[in-house]
Amino acid sequence: MEIIGENIFLLPYTIERCHEFWKDYVADYNMWDKEYTYDENWINKYFNLKVLDKTRRFFAICINDKVIGEIQLKKIDKERGIATLSIHLSNDNYKNQGFGTEAIKLMIDYAFEHLNLNTIYADTVLRNKRSQHVLEKLGFVEIGVDKILKYYELKR
Repeated sequence: MEIIGENIFLLPYTIERCHEFWKDYVADYNMWDKEYTYDENWINKYFNLKVLDKTRRFFAICINDKVIGEIQLKKIDKERGIATLSIHLSNDNYKNQGFGTEAIKLMIDYAFEHLNLNTIYADTVLRNKRSQHVLEKLGFVEIGVDKILKYYELKR
């Protein structure tokens, strides 16, 4: 399934797109304390463990044919009508341009209209103020906080 937005596309997350994303990925201090180095074997394991997990829906965030991020709904529970949103942009070249906001909007529509979910959860690292701002701008409400994460909820 392809989801077409104004400036981006959400395309099926193939192994090739997964490798393309992680080859361009630069660790963001707002998310990770560690440096990142591309590792083909790690990406293959990641893809098989996470992307192929039936309780997830993964998409590559693309501008034309260029993968600039990944977005997913995880922990999908259709009986309860819930899932958790997660997004990563590959590096600072694609941040602060509205691409993440547009990708999240597209995933919200997909979750509510295509998967018929009622609630989407999300979390951010406490220091990731940019993600918190985007979630709040899109209607997510803070529902909790701990030493590491801030938790959000969006109801249909």
